Amino acid sequence: MEHEHHYRWPHKDLLDVTQLSRQEIFHLLDLAANFQEINQRPVKKVPTLKGKSIVLFFAEASTRTKTSFDVAGKRLSADTFSLAKTGSSLAKGESLKDTALTLQAMNPDVIVIRHSSSGAAQFLAERLRCGVVNGGDGWHAHPTQALLDCYSLRQVWGEEFAGRTLLILGDIAHSRVARSNVHLLTSLGVKIRLCSPRTLLPAGLDSWPVEVCGDLKSAVRGVDAVMCLRLQLERQQAGLLPSLAEYATRFCLTPRLMELAKPGAKILHPGPMNRGLEISSALADAPESLVLDQVAAGVATRMAVLYLLATRKDGGTQ
Repeated sequence: MEHEHHYRWPHKDLLDVTQLSRQEIFHLLDLAANFQEINQRPVKKVPTLKGKSIVLFFAEASTRTKTSFDVAGKRLSADTFSLAKTGSSLAKGESLKDTALTLQAMNPDVIVIRHSSSGAAQFLAERLRCGVVNGGDGWHAHPTQALLDCYSLRQVWGEEFAGRTLLILGDIAHSRVARSNVHLLTSLGVKIRLCSPRTLLPAGLDSWPVEVCGDLKSAVRGVDAVMCLRLQLERQQAGLLPSLAEYATRFCLTPRLMELAKPGAKILHPGPMNRGLEISSALADAPESLVLDQVAAGVATRMAVLYLLATRKDGGTQ
C-alpha cells in the first residue's frame, strides 16, 4: 500500500470529526481510496490486520453501520466479534463501566460502539487502552458516516470543497449525522444550508455555521448537493409533526425541486430511506443519487479507520 511511511496517526480513538485536522481528514480519505481498490478485486481480502481483534459493541439497533464495520474488519483479515445489548449483561443491568472493564479484559485492538446515550463512546475511550470508534452516540456524533459522505462527495467534486453548497434536509434536531456533517464539511469550506420543520430544528442553532431555510424551494436553489435525512416515524407520535402526509408535501425531495439545484447536483441519504416521505423513489434511483456509492464508501472508509487505530502502536505503514 502506497502510504507516506513517515506519517503517524496521532489519535487512539475516533470519537468525533472535530478532533481531525484537514491533513488527517485527507490522509484518511486517501487511505480509504486505496482500500476501495481492494474492494473491487475478485478476492476482496488482504492480511493487513491478521491477528487483530475488533469488538462490535452495538447497544443500539443497527444493521447498515454494524454490517459495514464487520465487512471492513473481515476484509482486512481481523477477527470481529459482535455484542448487542440484548445479548450482553447491559440488558441485565450491568453498568457501562463494568462492561468496559469486561471488554478490556478481552484485550481487543479496537472497539466500535453504538449507544443511545451521547458521550458513551468517550466514556469507554477514557477507560480503555484499546482504540474506540464512535459508531453513533445519541444525537451527538456519527464520525464515520460523515467521513464516508465526504468520501462520496470527493469522488465527484475532487479536492474542490471550498465554495460548494450542501443542503441537509429533514430531521436535524435528532440527527447525529447532520451534526457530524456540518462540522466536517464546513471545516473544508462547504457552505451548509438546513431545511426542516421548526419542530425538528435543534436548540442553539444560532451558533451553528449554517444558513437555515424554512422553504424547500429556496433551500434547494443553486446547491451542489442535497443530503436527505431519514424521518423517524415516532416523531409524529411525539407530536412534532401534524401528519406524515403534510411533511411529505412540504419537505419531500422531488425531481421538480431538484431542477432548482445546480445542473448535475448530487443526492445523498444515510439510509434506510422512507421513499415518498423524505425522498421520491425516482430521485433515490436517479443517476445523480450517491446512495449506493455511500454504501461502498462506508466499507472503504471504515477499513481505513480500523487500520489506522489497530496499527497505531505498531509503528506500521502510516
